[in-house]
Amino acid sequence: MEFSTWLAFFAASWAISISPGAGAVAAMSAGLNHGFRRGYITTMGLILGIWTQVLVVGVGLGALVAASATAFALVKWLGVAYLVYLGIAQWRAPATPMVAQDEPGPTQTWRSMVLKGWMINAVNPKGTVFLLAVVPQFMDLSRPLLMQYVVIGATIGFTDLVVMAGYTALAARVLGALKSPAHIRLLNRVFGSFFVVAGGLLALFKRAD
Repeated sequence: MEFSTWLAFFAASWAISISPGAGAVAAMSAGLNHGFRRGYITTMGLILGIWTQVLVVGVGLGALVAASATAFALVKWLGVAYLVYLGIAQWRAPATPMVAQDEPGPTQTWRSMVLKGWMINAVNPKGTVFLLAVVPQFMDLSRPLLMQYVVIGATIGFTDLVVMAGYTALAARVLGALKSPAHIRLLNRVFGSFFVVAGGLLALFKRAD
């Protein structure tokens, strides 16, 4: 990949990372419920999910998902179900101020937070289709593809690290200033609704014929 081509992809990666979606909602939700330091752990899972998508596309499974109506529907509805589940769980979360959640709870270990972030990005056919449509435009097919995919994965991972830090900090420092149970309950329901909306939008997403 030429340096000028990488710069163009680097710019596109910022737009991809900043655009609101389920990942941004997950980062803000984690910041709201766990503060910045612990909430940022979810971003590690989100990036692992992106890398999973890059790997899937790189080995050719992404083309199968995009081409097969059955495979596409299976992945899509699994993603929809998971986002709706997260929305319901967030909606029903106890109205506990963030400052009381500095230590890991029994159901919110680092592993479970990473897994949550991974699931959000890994089980998302929109990401697969997007990578299939956009990434080849920045690749030199006459050269070895492995290192190009490594560079692409590292680039998207870097921009997500920075952008999701911003989303997490926004929720932890700005929204986290609202301490009353009523405020926390409202915010939980807002973010829960965002997850459900993200699931609804994914349900409307169709495979290109």
